[in-house]
Amino acid sequence: MSEHVYKVVELVGSSKLSIEDAIQGAVERASQTVRNLRWFEVMETRGHIENGKVQHYQVTLKVGFTMEGA
Repeated sequence: MSEHVYKVVELVGSSKLSIEDAIQGAVERASQTVRNLRWFEVMETRGHIENGKVQHYQVTLKVGFTMEGA
């Protein structure tokens, strides 16, 4: 069985639509420049309120990816 070593980076995603959209946007953007993404963990959720309504969602994620080569 091979062992895995992961590197972890922190990302902040935002969306006017939803928390899920903020997560998806952050992961999709990271996948453009980071290879071998494997998992994410939501660390913090917050948002912006205006006139009594949620206007913006923001999430902080830890994203793990496997390292290449020896």
